Amino acid sequence: MSTSDDLEFELPNRGDDRPGLDELDDLVVDDEVDSDEAEDDDTDDDDDDYPEDATEDDVDVIVALYREDGQPVALALDYDLANDLESLTTLLRRMPGDGGAVALVSIASEVFIIVRVRGKHVQAFCSDAVAAADWPLARDVVDMLGAEVPEDDDDSAPVGDLDILADAGLHDFELEAMAEDYDEDSANLVERIATRIKFGPEYAKAIATYE
Repeated sequence: MSTSDDLEFELPNRGDDRPGLDELDDLVVDDEVDSDEAEDDDTDDDDDDYPEDATEDDVDVIVALYREDGQPVALALDYDLANDLESLTTLLRRMPGDGGAVALVSIASEVFIIVRVRGKHVQAFCSDAVAAADWPLARDVVDMLGAEVPEDDDDSAPVGDLDILADAGLHDFELEAMAEDYDEDSANLVERIATRIKFGPEYAKAIATYE
């Protein structure tokens, strides 16, 4: 398993010329179908319970973390990427470096999601499976993991790879404890995660660009 020092990437520029973001539309398969076809296709029934996109106001933060020449780098990403796991993983994969990249996402102060991409290998973690009923990214993670979407808030529980950041210094039992702290703002938990894996100052600078 790689160590956190293995995460080496070339720093993209923050702004409209960020690698990957300008070309994001070209990287995502157009899944839209004609409305008449959708009505005739019984396989689209599952779309009825698919959650609506999170708005910019809903997304607390979405930040990519990686290392460049051994130095931690954090990059604030577009809010829209908090609605589509495929688009997010595509962008993370475009970031150069054998160690991959990590995205930390907090939505509505109630759920956080971690996505890690290393080449073709994708890991994901959602702090609360119940959130899959409300937020597309959480739903995508639950679907990717082959888990069921809970029907009751009493079934709240984290889902995914608890050891997703173990090699970076965040042990599985620590991540599980954070995820199960449902009284804490998920944005604060994401900040704690970034700090725990030694990206604290860079993370703070990245989220400041949202203001």
